[in-house]
Amino acid sequence: MALDGTTLDVPDTARNREHFGKPGASRSEAAFPQLRLVGLVETGTHAFFACAHGPCTEGEQPLAAKVLPALQQGQLCLADRLFAVFPLWQKARASGAELLWRARDNLVLPVEAQLADGSYRSTIYPSAKARRRQEGGAQVRVIEYVLENHPEKPAFRLLTTLLDPRQAPAEELAGLYPERWEIEGMFDELKTHLRGSRVVLRSKTPALVEQELYGLLLAHRAVRALMWRAAEGAGRDPDQLSFVHAVRVVRRKLASAKPAFSP
Repeated sequence: MALDGTTLDVPDTARNREHFGKPGASRSEAAFPQLRLVGLVETGTHAFFACAHGPCTEGEQPLAAKVLPALQQGQLCLADRLFAVFPLWQKARASGAELLWRARDNLVLPVEAQLADGSYRSTIYPSAKARRRQEGGAQVRVIEYVLENHPEKPAFRLLTTLLDPRQAPAEELAGLYPERWEIEGMFDELKTHLRGSRVVLRSKTPALVEQELYGLLLAHRAVRALMWRAAEGAGRDPDQLSFVHAVRVVRRKLASAKPAFSP
């Protein structure tokens, strides 16, 4: 599972401006009000698993707090450093899922136990005061590495709930983390290829914007479900199928036949 957020432009009406607000821009404000969306996506199928939305004035962290309880035991959640704050970490852990999140650069992570695969054990705390008193912390495993083949050689620090390196070696987890970017592809499918060439949503009121958003999400889920069935029948990975081609096929079929899936 991957956790991330995005925004969608909505029509510039008085009610939409009042409800959603406009983000700041280099010159005054943006042209359109924006809706903020945070979701959990299954990386293998690009299927939305849970989502929360609100005005652009609401940050991604509060919206993430609404979707993290949807995680389940047996899942592995990937997330970028924006979400690596103690309250969200604890809320995600409470779901029973395992976590692999990139740590913020300023997060204090003292080495408490060096492990054979190069990772180490540490503890994160809700505040600096709690860290000084060593109260209320959560034990984590830290994996540090640098991308040598990247021109900027960025450094990464990953936090995980998988504390046993024999169960999940550091090299495997570092290689797995880039799967997080699959959610960016899913947002592109939703906002560009499924929505079409429209720059903004069509609805003029907040209630209808929400209805239109969920219509898009349901349509995306339906297309992805059909793609998964096709891939399973052919014994192929769903990543090998083209979302754009699938949308074109569905549009052609819907013009001459009844839908084959329930809304």
